[in-house]
This record gives sequence, C-alpha cells and structure tokens, in this order.
Amino acid sequence: MNLPRHGFTALTTDLYEVTMACGYFKAGVTDHEAVFHVTFRENPFAGQFTVACGLATAIDFLRAFHFTDTEVDYLGSQRGNDGKPLFDSRFLDYVRGLRLTCDVDAIPEGTLVFPNEPLIRIIGPIIECQLLETALLNIFNFQSLIATKAARVCLAAEHDPVIEFGLRRSQGVDGGLTAARAAYIGGCAGTSNLQAGQQFGIPVSGTQAHSWIMFFENELEAFQSYARAMPNNCIFLVDTYNSISGIRHAIEIGSELRGQGHEIIGVRLDSGDRVALSIRARRMLDDAGFANAKIVCSGDLDEYMITDLKQRGAKIDVWGVGTKLATGQPDAAIGGIYKLGAIRRPGGEWQYRIKLSEESEKASVPGSLQVRRFYHPDGRFMADAIYESDHGVSEPCEIVDVETGEETNIPRNTSHSDLLVPILRAGKVVYEAPSIETPREHLRKQLNCAPSEILQLKDPMPYNVGLERSLCELRSKLIAQAKDL
Repeated sequence: MNLPRHGFTALTTDLYEVTMACGYFKAGVTDHEAVFHVTFRENPFAGQFTVACGLATAIDFLRAFHFTDTEVDYLGSQRGNDGKPLFDSRFLDYVRGLRLTCDVDAIPEGTLVFPNEPLIRIIGPIIECQLLETALLNIFNFQSLIATKAARVCLAAEHDPVIEFGLRRSQGVDGGLTAARAAYIGGCAGTSNLQAGQQFGIPVSGTQAHSWIMFFENELEAFQSYARAMPNNCIFLVDTYNSISGIRHAIEIGSELRGQGHEIIGVRLDSGDRVALSIRARRMLDDAGFANAKIVCSGDLDEYMITDLKQRGAKIDVWGVGTKLATGQPDAAIGGIYKLGAIRRPGGEWQYRIKLSEESEKASVPGSLQVRRFYHPDGRFMADAIYESDHGVSEPCEIVDVETGEETNIPRNTSHSDLLVPILRAGKVVYEAPSIETPREHLRKQLNCAPSEILQLKDPMPYNVGLERSLCELRSKLIAQAKDL
C-alpha cells in the first residue's frame, strides 16, 4: 500500500541529527551498529492507554528514504561560525549514496500501548539510525496522540457515530490530513476532509454551514433551496436564528422531500442547550413521522462534554467533533522519545547503553527491546512485559514496575503474543501496510480485550506493565555503573 509521503524527505529532520551523522563519519564509525527505540513516558490526556498510530506513514517514509542531489547541495551550503562549510565534501558524497540497510520492527497500528514500551525498534548502522529519529518521532507522536483522543471521544459516545470536523482549525493542511487518518483509526466513523477521504478511503460527511442559511432571505428558503439542490443529502443546520423554528422548518421541508421520494437525514444542533433542544427535537421529529431522522450535535465537543450531555439525557445520534479532536486538546503532543539501547562494533558483541536521570524511573532502558503481552483465558489483557530480545523471557515470568518497584508473577504457560513485528529487513520493506480498515478494526478488538478500568475517563486505573526481571536487573546494574563514570 503506497501512501502519500506528506512532504517527508531525508531533510525532515533537525540539523543536529546531520551534524552527529557527520561526526560519526569523521570518527570512522560508519560500520558500527546501534539499537534505538521510539517510546514514551506518559499516556496523554491524563488517561491510562495510548493507541499506536503512524506505522503506514513511517513505512512510506522509510521506503523512499534517500538524499536527493538538491538536498545534498543544500547541506553543502550550510556554514559554521567561521564562515566555512559545515559539512565537508567527503561526508556529502557519503550521504548522497546512502540507502537504508536497517532492520526495523514496530507495533501494528491500532494496538493499545503503554509507557516505556517501544513502539518501534531500529537496528542498523549508527548514522542511518540517527538520521531517522526526528521524522519517526514526528510521525508516531502526532498520529498516536490523535488516535488516542479519537478513541476516548468514541468511548464517550458509546457506539454513536463520531465525525471528525477539524480541518479548518488543525495545525496546517498536512496536520489536518494526518489527523483525519488517525481519528478514523481511533474509531471515528468519517471526516469532513475530502482530501483525507480521497487519499485514505475514509467516508466523508457534510452538508451546509451557517453562511448558506444567512445567504437567503429566510431560513425556510435556504432549506428549500438546499433540498432542491441535494435532496439525498439533507441534514439541516437549525440554530442560525432559532433552533425550534429551525426544526419546524426542517420538518416542513422533510415532508416535501418525502412527497418527492426522498428522506431527510436529520437536523444538526451547533449551539444552545443541546440537552433540552435535542429532547425537544426528537419529540417534534417523531410526532411528525420522522422517527428515523438523526439528531447531529457539533460545537466544541470533546469526550467530557459528550459524556456530560449523555448523562443529562441528550437525544443525540451523531457527534461532530472538530477542534479538540484534530488538535489533540488539551495535550499538545505525546512526549515520545528516541533512545539508544546498545551499540556493536564490527565483529563484536552488543554493548548496552543507558541514559541516567535525577529521577530513577526516567532512566532509559538498555538493550534491544520487545514487548510480550499476556492474556487471561478469556482473551482479556493481563499484563505486559518489556524484555531484552537476547535474554528472552523466563517462565514463570516476573515483571517489575519501573516507577513503584512492584512485582508481578505471570504463571507458566500463560497465553501471550509479542507485539513488535518485522517491518524492514536490511532496508527492504517486509511488512505490507494493510488498508485503513484493518487497524481500525484491530483497535476495536483491543478495546474489547482491555481491562475496563484503564478505559475510564474519570479516575482510570493503570495497566500492569513492567520490565522482565533480568532486564530490570541489567538496568539497575548499568545505572550503578554509570553513576561512577
């Protein structure tokens, strides 16, 4: 599946990635290998789960990764503080011919993931791994943020359809396109974004805005004109002047449409007391014989407002969620990080690396990491173990919480699966990204199997994730050694 590259090039990176690459080149370590992981420390939105998203975009980026002549010429134009070229010609010739030879493993889109778990693992020459950092973080941080927000909104909607409406307030055209894709994987039923619909196959939805109503002399004329133009697409926006009058006008035009062999889809409430108005609208529509007409609600919605409206008895069938979904409010980003776990000299053994922190739980995790998810007999999630690939997982498996030190024992023969799957081998794509429907359905199944307490909007409980015992001991040993450096 070839996805649009969203403007990604080899220069979708920060300058310091290339200056480090040049440093590695001049140090003569281009044949040294490294292991890096994309991970994160906290779930967004004060929640207790995150939705992995962005892999298809990352594959498209990785598949096409190379420096064009124009990009190399741009690097050659950069100057240091002495006015001389920042990058010498030998390094520029090196990157001009650079092609990926990395092995990449990742967690499929739509999977529920948790702090400290690697979303993606990159193994290969140090320069290649370093040059991928910024783009991969950009892809996974934003798309996972929006997919998680969409999942929360859809959970609040309790199986009612949610339409993503956020293009006009998203962070740029590319942000709106990416947000629409991630929101659909996160559970939204469709988008208003036609470009996203065309590129990703997402159902699109939309009828009219207040400007349409205001253009005509009165609301009834506006509804009549729209019905004549698009008799098979009539959701009438009823709150331009007075919502109750708008509903009456919608019913009047709906009766005319029915006489012509068409049915109104419904009405949309964008402001006012949407609990009282939706209850009144439902009664009016039902009494007029339009029991199948939908009531759509929009206007600065998020998961908390939807929950509140439902708890207060609102009669709403479809939710249009825009700004707070497409921009990931109130969080600006997932705090994704890209950390080195190990290096290997030619012909040598892997040497573990660790980054320290004043807060011990924020120290990095060494090695080449994998995630093993354990399941109860009924298929529900039990716990996740982060383990070092070369060490494997002992049985029974003992995991240790990074923050609390709490230990959990997983019995022998517990059903499990490893989450990271092969994506690239020696730089060649070995994983065919599925259609967008597959991760969307995968997430639905994940949510059904997750402990209900981690999905709660209010006071959610954390999921049981920890380091496998031998990895925890390795990490503690390296922390102690590094403090003496």
